[in-house]
Amino acid sequence: MRAAGRSVDKIKARSWGDKVEAVQADMHDLDSLQRAAEGCDAAFYLVHSMGAPSRDFAAQERDAAYNMIQAAQSTGLKRIIYLGGLGEDHEDQPLSKHLKSRAEVGRILKLGSAKVTILRAAQIIGSGSSSFELIRYLADRLPVMITPKWVRTRTQPISIRNVLGYLMGCLENEATAGQTLDIGGPDILSYEELFQLYAEVAGLKKRHLFPMPLISPRLSSFWVSMITPVPMALSRSLIEGLRNEVICRNNHIRDLVPQELVPCSEAIRRALVKTEDHSVETCLFDSGRTCMPEWATAGDPGYAGGTQFQMGYSARLQGDPVSVWNVVQRIGGEQGWYFGDPLWRLRGFIDRLLAGPGMRRSDANRPGSPQVGDALDFWRVLAADEGRRLLLLAEMRLPGEALLEFSLDTQWENAVDLTMTAKFLPKGLFGLLYWYAMYPFHLILFSNMIKNISDLAGTHLYEPPRRIR
Repeated sequence: MRAAGRSVDKIKARSWGDKVEAVQADMHDLDSLQRAAEGCDAAFYLVHSMGAPSRDFAAQERDAAYNMIQAAQSTGLKRIIYLGGLGEDHEDQPLSKHLKSRAEVGRILKLGSAKVTILRAAQIIGSGSSSFELIRYLADRLPVMITPKWVRTRTQPISIRNVLGYLMGCLENEATAGQTLDIGGPDILSYEELFQLYAEVAGLKKRHLFPMPLISPRLSSFWVSMITPVPMALSRSLIEGLRNEVICRNNHIRDLVPQELVPCSEAIRRALVKTEDHSVETCLFDSGRTCMPEWATAGDPGYAGGTQFQMGYSARLQGDPVSVWNVVQRIGGEQGWYFGDPLWRLRGFIDRLLAGPGMRRSDANRPGSPQVGDALDFWRVLAADEGRRLLLLAEMRLPGEALLEFSLDTQWENAVDLTMTAKFLPKGLFGLLYWYAMYPFHLILFSNMIKNISDLAGTHLYEPPRRIR
């Protein structure tokens, strides 16, 4: 089994990373796709671009699909198994942009030489699934909800266990090649009933939903992004799809790939168990850029490539370096940022207003050391070298690009230098103004963060943190 992604390190960092052959590939880089598909007989196509902010995700998905069929053609790929979306396009009720794009990708993939199996699914119920997490966060946090009128639209959710069963079954059964098959669970219910079912399984009181005809998807997605960690771009696409009834029109897949269908209530229960046990393998926050920005590694002279800013603090700590690393690696999420948490939360609130990820996003469901690709509030882990370095890339809305690095340099058995460095590549005048506006806050935050990390690690500062010139 070969797994392709934009970052090999990110794949290897997952709990299953040592069970697959990891290769680097970008859906918008045909050469990399061809290298990834070389020697393979079949490919699972599990790609979408809905979470990309400020982009035409339908155009992105179209480009990716055309690249896929070219890669399949040049490498002799025999089969493609594509997980798409349910929904029928009618004049009186056209498909949402998200569902229309899902259908278009399927049509494009069929243009190639490989035999394509299209599996059309509605909501996938499983821990980490974007649609399930949206339901979970809203139901957990809001006993009363004012919703769009589409909340009464019917849907046919399916358990992640059944989705995996159908994916593997299609690979093993050649009769599924070239077919479009609807997949769904045994229950058909409205979104309102789905919320109530979740509340019942989760042990919550009955949720009160009040559909209002004048609430637009844009307004709903803004409200959802303020209440939940689900990105606004993704929630808007999902909410717009509520108007379309998504139920199976044929059940032929049940004859081709027979399996026991998991009831919706049981699927929710299993998802909640994984969430409570902190054993979620992947989640919607896993999607994100994990490549080092070129400007941070180019090595060009200072006058080349535009203005770059950097500031940092360093201190020598007397004590166990392992204890210092244990504190550093817990940063973010419920632990906080070790100093000035109200300022961090304010920055996160502003970021949510700007349709950014905000401060309510972290991979708390994966205990232990941070891994490449993990989301830490509005940062993404680029590197996590055990006991030595934690490098974060900013995913907040910024007029530029930013990195934050914690590095540990052990001097002798009970002494370690802890350095905290911020790097910023501004974009235009607003980028310059942003850096200078944040500069006083950085001065206050960084030195005190190092002091508090030292205190929590039980170490002693040889001298106060000093600026790196």
